[in-house]
Amino acid sequence: MGIQALEQRLERMVDGVFRRSRNSIRPIELGRRLIREMDDHRTVDVKGQRVVPNDFAILLSAGDHAGFADIEDALRTELVEAVREYAREEGYHFMGPVNVELRVDNELKPGRFGISSQMRQAEAGRRPGTIVMPSGERIELSDARNVIGRLADCRIVISDGNTSRHHAEIHRSGSGFVINDLGSTNGTFVNGERLTVDRRLTDGDIVTVGTVSLRFEAS
Repeated sequence: MGIQALEQRLERMVDGVFRRSRNSIRPIELGRRLIREMDDHRTVDVKGQRVVPNDFAILLSAGDHAGFADIEDALRTELVEAVREYAREEGYHFMGPVNVELRVDNELKPGRFGISSQMRQAEAGRRPGTIVMPSGERIELSDARNVIGRLADCRIVISDGNTSRHHAEIHRSGSGFVINDLGSTNGTFVNGERLTVDRRLTDGDIVTVGTVSLRFEAS
């Protein structure tokens, strides 16, 4: 996905939210600037990976900030997802979880905004993990058992008749996460391959249980 396609995606995602706001700054403008911020501040780590900022502050005038008050949580969620999507497509890596905050800068005039960013490291030796549901809902993985299945006691509940009651489990192993099948009827698949042994998950892996596909994100 190039920058043009990503901007079209951002238009669809955030403009639905924007219609509930009367702000002079359109969310697509914020998304474009976040993307530019990543491109402008990318660097290469010791492993040869292109690393970009993951912690962003959007600076707004008091009036513009107030204009986003009713939709701030939804807007931040959409912008974080846009940042993640662009990073995946460009092969960028983050040092920790992605965070976007809206802050007031009393020196800014209405209609103007700024961006500050930094590379913020996750807790030493412990990369965060998230499962992204088909609906877009994000479920943060705990260090304990993260069971996937139909029953309500599962951390990741799947309403699908082809999914077993306790279908699979994701648990922390070292700095990352490992998935294993729990003897499910129809099996667990990672990127189309059926699990026969425990498997370490990597950023962007697609986990399929029954007919439902979930995306794993490592940061």
